[in-house]
Amino acid sequence: MKLGARIFKTGLAIILAIYAARWIGLEPAFFAAISATFAIQPSIYKTYQTIIDQIQANVIGAIIAIVLAVTFGHEPVIIGAGVMLAIGIILKLKLDTSSISLALVTIIIIMGNPDDSFLLFAGERFSLVMLGVLSAFFVNLVFLPPKHETKIYHKTSNLTEEVIRWTRLITRHETNQHSLKQDIPRINESIITLDHLYLLYKEERNYFLKSKFGKARKLVVYKQMIIALKKIHSILRTFDKYENELTHMPESMQKIIREQLDHLTDYHDRILLRYIGKVNTQLTEEMGREINAGKVSMTDSFMYLYDNGDIKREEWLHLLPIVSHIMEYNEQLDHLDRLVESFFSYHQEDNEIHVEDEVDI
Repeated sequence: MKLGARIFKTGLAIILAIYAARWIGLEPAFFAAISATFAIQPSIYKTYQTIIDQIQANVIGAIIAIVLAVTFGHEPVIIGAGVMLAIGIILKLKLDTSSISLALVTIIIIMGNPDDSFLLFAGERFSLVMLGVLSAFFVNLVFLPPKHETKIYHKTSNLTEEVIRWTRLITRHETNQHSLKQDIPRINESIITLDHLYLLYKEERNYFLKSKFGKARKLVVYKQMIIALKKIHSILRTFDKYENELTHMPESMQKIIREQLDHLTDYHDRILLRYIGKVNTQLTEEMGREINAGKVSMTDSFMYLYDNGDIKREEWLHLLPIVSHIMEYNEQLDHLDRLVESFFSYHQEDNEIHVEDEVDI
């Protein structure tokens, strides 16, 4: 079993909330622990957004609980009415829906005590809930801050490597179809997770102008890395769909496609390695000539097949998506290469890459 950073931080937030409550003298301390579990988020900025919404929701919940309890008492029907009223107000104000749960906990905790010293009790319980929220915010801010840049690069690189490996196998007709059928949906889900990770990194705020501009340029590069990954994944899915048709293509055409994809995937791998400093130069002249020659040879051979009637029209139409995807993949790699070259050539004082050794993502 692997313990991720969020699991660790949740436990740490609970510990901090309990100790803080005991140190201040608020009891029962486990109320603070409950609220701390709701406030841990996957990014610092999301934690900041959450805490703002949760403070507002908790204030709303506390006010509703106190007003209803003082006016109508502590009957279960009144508590239920307070819960419904709080949900309606929170939704009307368009606060984060995750704050609803904590607001309801606040209402139930406050209205669950029909003691004579109700207002003092309510103040203590509200303070406990807020203490838990603040503990979670402090833990997320100070301990193990999320390293989204490292995660994005390594997840993109690993997925790209896996897709390239499958693509090389399928162009050589060496795939285990059962394994490939299982892996394609899993890779697709991983790409969706990568998109979410990119959004988390994008919404993290920078408070220094230098960092802000540097991050904006990196966002463009990472977005293009993901686009290139999606394109090679599209090629793999297309090959899987039309593998039987591809097998019956003339051997010369299969060889041209296979060699062109080998050149492009080497190009792709080189760009990713260059971004983290493992390769110093751009695409070599020799590789550039091979790619350009392969592009011309592939398109000419593709048109020749149709013009000379070497294959049926239906088979030619099945080959068309493969050729078009490969052409677009080439264009996306060229664009990514230009972005990486620009990143290292301009604003060098602002462009700092924070990709560490691979971590568990």
